[in-house]
Amino acid sequence: MRLSVEQFRAWDRKCVTLLGMSGVGKTRLSNLLRRKEWFHYSGDYRIGTRYLDEPILDSIKDQAMSVPLLRDLLRSDSIFIRNNITFHNLKPVSTFLGMLGNPELGGMPLTEFKRRQSLHRQAEIAAMYDVPSFIRKSRMIYGYSHFINDVGGSLCELDEPGLLEFLAEYSLILYIKASEEDETALIARSVSHPKPLYYREAFLDDHLAEYMQINELEYVSLIDPFDFTRWVFPRLFRARIPRYQAIARDYGYTVTTQELSMVNSESDFLQLLEEVIDRESSTQSVAL
Repeated sequence: MRLSVEQFRAWDRKCVTLLGMSGVGKTRLSNLLRRKEWFHYSGDYRIGTRYLDEPILDSIKDQAMSVPLLRDLLRSDSIFIRNNITFHNLKPVSTFLGMLGNPELGGMPLTEFKRRQSLHRQAEIAAMYDVPSFIRKSRMIYGYSHFINDVGGSLCELDEPGLLEFLAEYSLILYIKASEEDETALIARSVSHPKPLYYREAFLDDHLAEYMQINELEYVSLIDPFDFTRWVFPRLFRARIPRYQAIARDYGYTVTTQELSMVNSESDFLQLLEEVIDRESSTQSVAL
């Protein structure tokens, strides 16, 4: 969706898709805007509560069945297990994704890991195709004027034909580019607190082979899952940057984390968008 500043100002039902790595400020901004007339659509929340709810529960029950007491209680319907996913607690989703490697260290076999990665990809695609229906719901049921689509950092990895065009049809896509300082901080945080991630299968295969060669490992089951996640994150981060940039170039706009950090209100955000639209319109005019 390409607009002039005047068209943006006249757009009375604004819809914005926030794109970028986890930690660049997408959810902070979404939470700020939802205090006004913006409906906050969290892609990760939709994934966890709609499309991965049953697989997540199945994986938890599978673990519980290995404990005799819990197995007996589950089989007799004496207890039940349910997810408690919220906008601020998406841990069941990341726990389901899990990490690759030694089961004794909390890892999982490659086949199961890839199965869950595939399920997550399908769920994220489905959640994005739900955007138009939630735009309608946000207006008709909840009475919100505007819509903010807070997507997962892995959107750029999906390689789903037509998906980006679909999102651009309904929303203005805004890529939040990490500054060098913020990039360093995000990578440092991933090293100190590694967490499960989604990988394109080709990326995973290439980097898994490289990691195993460097560490002289013969089997995936010998991998320390936390060490692999720490090692691969900077490579994943840098591999995603050109993908984000291509999306912004073809379908949207770019702001930096420094620019976004100055946004403390809805009016700040709208002003920033107008500046970005004007800036990129001028750049395109010069290029032509």
